[in-house]
Amino acid sequence: MDIYETQRLLDEYLLFHYGEPSEVLPWEHGPREALGFPVRTVRELVDLTIVPSEAMALDLGCAVGRSSFELAGIVGSVLGIDYSRSFVEAASTLGVTGGMRYERVDEGSATTVLEARVPETLRRERVRFEQGNAMELRPDLGEYDIVHAANLLCRLSEPLKLMERLPALMRPGGQLLLTTPCTWLEEFTPRGNWPKGSTRDWLTSLLEPHFELCKSCDLPFLIREHARKYQWSVALGMRWRRRIAGAGV
Repeated sequence: MDIYETQRLLDEYLLFHYGEPSEVLPWEHGPREALGFPVRTVRELVDLTIVPSEAMALDLGCAVGRSSFELAGIVGSVLGIDYSRSFVEAASTLGVTGGMRYERVDEGSATTVLEARVPETLRRERVRFEQGNAMELRPDLGEYDIVHAANLLCRLSEPLKLMERLPALMRPGGQLLLTTPCTWLEEFTPRGNWPKGSTRDWLTSLLEPHFELCKSCDLPFLIREHARKYQWSVALGMRWRRRIAGAGV
């Protein structure tokens, strides 16, 4: 069974996307600045001053949708796409009902039932979700003012396919929000498809002909496996702006 279709991973992602700080990290000590990653990838990367009215956003690798709903607070419509059917079904349920229950692993077989909730201030009706492959996106997706792809690239078997498609998905002046922990693993990506040097340099060489780099930062994130075991990582965060023909960007 695909790991991304298991109940265990679905519950883990619901906690990662929607868990309250005290639900994820109950200890007084710990990297609290790494919490809320799906929200921070939007808030810390997007430039609100250049988002046009009634803008459209595309969230690639949206998982269970928290970033998609966050984008709905600043644009008129959002399309979230993920390869996992269970993730898309959960995100769609949250879009309709605003909440759903899931189980958090505490230790061994001990669990706690929690509820994922979309903040009431966000416009759920602006978001829709569909299952899709980021390497084989349907040709009629159109163009967007914001494309958000968080921690997706190093989970693709052929990431270059997505990189080559990105310029066509962006309107001139649009913002591309990318994050990656640069965790290249052969279980996801054949070694021959890894960047030859640093991921930052690889991304720059591919994107600079079509985009201008406007921001680069480090974005820590924390994934809970159980109450006493966590994955702490630091993603490379980038905001690129689609070049406008005949202009500086």
